[in-house]
Amino acid sequence: MGAGHSHALYVHRHSPVHALAPEVKIAASVLFTVAVVATPREALWAFGGYLAVIVAVALTARIGLRRLALRSLIELPFILFAFALPFLGHGERVHWLGMSLSVDGLYGMWNILAKGTLGVLSSLLLAGTTTPRDLLLGLDRLRCPAMITQIATFMLRYLDVLAAEGRRMRIAQRSRGYDPRFLWQIKGFASGIGALFLRAFERGERVYLAMVSRGYEGRIPLALAGGGATPGQWAAAAWVPVVAGTIATVALLR
Repeated sequence: MGAGHSHALYVHRHSPVHALAPEVKIAASVLFTVAVVATPREALWAFGGYLAVIVAVALTARIGLRRLALRSLIELPFILFAFALPFLGHGERVHWLGMSLSVDGLYGMWNILAKGTLGVLSSLLLAGTTTPRDLLLGLDRLRCPAMITQIATFMLRYLDVLAAEGRRMRIAQRSRGYDPRFLWQIKGFASGIGALFLRAFERGERVYLAMVSRGYEGRIPLALAGGGATPGQWAAAAWVPVVAGTIATVALLR
C-alpha cells in the first residue's frame, strides 16, 4: 500500500537509526516522551540532558540540527499562549524590565516550552528516520488496534488523491470566473468543501465494495514477510529510554 508515496518529513539517509525496525523507534520515542513529561518543571538541568539525547540521535541519524530546528517551528502557533502565563499567574512575583511577572507563571511557561519542544523534536526524529508505511507497520507489530492502523493506511493512500481532487475543483471554480477569497464569499468556499466531502464519501464506498469483492475481511496485510525487530535492535535503541528514564528518576527523587 502507498507505493510511491513519500512524506515531506522523511529524510533519506543510510544510518544506524534508519536501519532500525520501526517498532523499536516508536517504542523508544514514546518512552522518551513519557520520561520528559514526568520530569518536574523545576529540574531545569534534566531538560538539558534530554536535549543532549536528541542531539546525539540526530547526529547518529545524520539529520542536520538546523533542519531539525527549522521544522520544530511548527509548534509555535500552539505554544504562543504560554507566553501569557507569567502575566496571568498568581502568587509570588518578580520584576524584570519594568514588568511584574508571576514565578508560577514563569515555571508554567517553561514547562510548556521545554516539554512541548522536546516532544516535537522526538516526533520529528521518528518521522525523519521512518517512512509513513514503516510507521504503520511498526504500530501493527506493536499490536496497535487494527482499526487505527487501517484508517491511517487509507488516509496515507488517499490523501494525495483527495488533495488532487480539491485542486481540480478549485481550477474549475476559477475557470468559471468564481474565486472566493474574502469573508463575504465564504459560502462558495463552504460549498466546495461540502462537494469534496460528498465525492470522498462516494469514492470510499466504491473502494470498499471493490475491496470486499476481492476478499477483504477487515484487515489489510501491511507486510508479506519479516519477523520484526531482532533482540540486537531492541538493545541498540534501549539506551534512549534508559538514559531518559534515569534522568527522570533522579529529577523526581531530588
